[in-house]
Amino acid sequence: MPNHLVSENSLYLLQHANNPVNWYPWGEEALTKARTENKPIFLSIGYAACHWCHVMEHESFEDPETAALMNENFINIKVDREERPDIDGIYMQATVAMTGSGGWPMSVFLTPDLKPYFAGTYFPPVRRYNMPAFKEVLRNLSRAWQEDIQEVERIGNQVVEHIRPPIHKPGNRNEITSESLEAAIKNLLDSYDWGYGGWGSAPKFPQPMTIEFLLRRSTTDTTQRDQILKAATHALNAMSRGGMYDVVGGGFSRYSVDNFWRTPHFEKMTYDNAQLALAYLHGYMVTGNTDYRRVCEETLDFVMRELTHSEGGFFSSLDADSEGEEGKFYVWTQDELEGVLGSEFEFFKAAYGITPSGNWESKTILQRALDDSTLSARFKMEPEELWQKLSKCHSRLLEARSSRIRPATDDKVLVMWNSLMLKTFAEAGRYLYRQDYLQVAIRNARFLLNKLYVNDRLHRSWREGQAKHNAYLEDYAGLILALLSLYQSDPNKEWYHSALKLADEMVEHFVDPNGGFFDTRDDHETLLVRPKDIQDNATPSGNALAATALLELAAYGDRTDWRDLAEEMLSSVYGAMLRYPTAFAQWLCAADFAVGPTREVAIIGDAQRIETNELLKTLWKTFRPRQVTAISNYPPEPDAPALLKDRPLLKGLPTAYVCQGFVCLQPVNSPSEMESQLVGISNH
Repeated sequence: MPNHLVSENSLYLLQHANNPVNWYPWGEEALTKARTENKPIFLSIGYAACHWCHVMEHESFEDPETAALMNENFINIKVDREERPDIDGIYMQATVAMTGSGGWPMSVFLTPDLKPYFAGTYFPPVRRYNMPAFKEVLRNLSRAWQEDIQEVERIGNQVVEHIRPPIHKPGNRNEITSESLEAAIKNLLDSYDWGYGGWGSAPKFPQPMTIEFLLRRSTTDTTQRDQILKAATHALNAMSRGGMYDVVGGGFSRYSVDNFWRTPHFEKMTYDNAQLALAYLHGYMVTGNTDYRRVCEETLDFVMRELTHSEGGFFSSLDADSEGEEGKFYVWTQDELEGVLGSEFEFFKAAYGITPSGNWESKTILQRALDDSTLSARFKMEPEELWQKLSKCHSRLLEARSSRIRPATDDKVLVMWNSLMLKTFAEAGRYLYRQDYLQVAIRNARFLLNKLYVNDRLHRSWREGQAKHNAYLEDYAGLILALLSLYQSDPNKEWYHSALKLADEMVEHFVDPNGGFFDTRDDHETLLVRPKDIQDNATPSGNALAATALLELAAYGDRTDWRDLAEEMLSSVYGAMLRYPTAFAQWLCAADFAVGPTREVAIIGDAQRIETNELLKTLWKTFRPRQVTAISNYPPEPDAPALLKDRPLLKGLPTAYVCQGFVCLQPVNSPSEMESQLVGISNH
């Protein structure tokens, strides 16, 4: 018999709708029931692509005996962490505070007034892995609630005090300088894994924001440029040549379970692929390495093929599991590879180090064994011929793989994750001259603005025609940045004005009088605390994105007071940013923009004229991360950004104005003169 999740539209919640557990979604019905019956709450948080969530469901939540214990002693609530990052963030803090670590599924036991008194992640059905059996946990915590409620309340109160956001009163500003950023870079280089690439140890996660910061700084006159580029490219190479990258179909898995990038955790998340595709795009722009361009394009092609709704939204994820096995969709036996590739197998075998025993559970996770130069020398091929041959093999394997049973797709559309992908498609469209990518970005922007901005507010999630949940700070800030990026690729004033409108709402409804922004809107439901997360995780912090967005908007000249607000925010995280750069990498990107120098470029001219397009081609042939651009026909419309106002044509021809700090150089008509002015602005 279905439980209370049956009417939800989150795929994760629907996955549990037929459990014998009497699940409730988070909401007033469940919370009132807990208070009325004076029962503790079991809060289970996860997401649709989560492998261990599936395991715990099968082992415990589908078990009638376990379900009976849960139903008798607890009010059981399921939350999709991707729909409700506020609830997830609050109780993840509590879980980490109580256990020293976190993850999903997250299992938290709450008093009826929502205070956590016990927390963990996955619990097995019987004692193993030094973990108690889940039924044992249930019995002990039910007994504690009945027999020692004062201790339960004491623990709950203690945890609440620990997770309550600290009040940061405005104080003396720490001025962020180029020297500050150099100190952060030194920390990053000192902690870099020069053996295998990346930061940290197993499980090893990609760090796209960190790589992005390094690539940004590599465009300055820093004395550490060579080391910066060495680390950034070493990381990009390690990830794309390891098992985490899907060489057959494009796109990246969530993380590597080992320290060597060999064995992935196979789920594919939209936010990872958006950020990584952008990092490889910028890597290509900085270095000219066509391998990075290929990885970017293959990743975006995968998104278009497998993660895009017919109306333009991007889906959230692909599951790690298919047919009940993690990774089954992606791995191969030697016989399968030989059967598909035929005469090309020996070449492919050498490229990927294929052996009869495989490299993972008697199967093979495809990853390069020989680099291009070694492979070219062995088979006496030119690089272009080599990649034609590899691409042919990959295409045949992709076709063969398409007949397999696919992992499940979580088809909800999330504003924040879509914004990351929108920004990447918009930038790839202009830097790679890919009109198809630009059209994908435009369709996605219209989808988000039409389907998720309804009833005069932005919503978080959309699925099957229904927009749900208040948008969070990260949704607002992420979408502002994405629209500004799209505006520079497609100079439609709608994108700029939509970004401006969202920024006004963000400042009005999310600002914290003590500095920065709360994660939730001022009319959001009252939770245990009003969350305010400043640290980057797998996705950038909402506050870091907000600071970045305000800086970029201020550079267009309309709201210079927003720059002051952003600089106050940067000052408040100054110390943490320098000490823990991988946890504050988006803040470092914002700081890089703030330190500047920022270029403001206005291009006035008919978009249909060859001269205008030549100016744009020159503008986009180089990666300049501290630049904003506004483009308009002549004369600019009255509601155009301030950067475009009072800009006459020079000699009646399309004209470029290159400015720094709103002080503009002489207007020019020729691409070479514009390029000289751009290069002439100091990068230091």
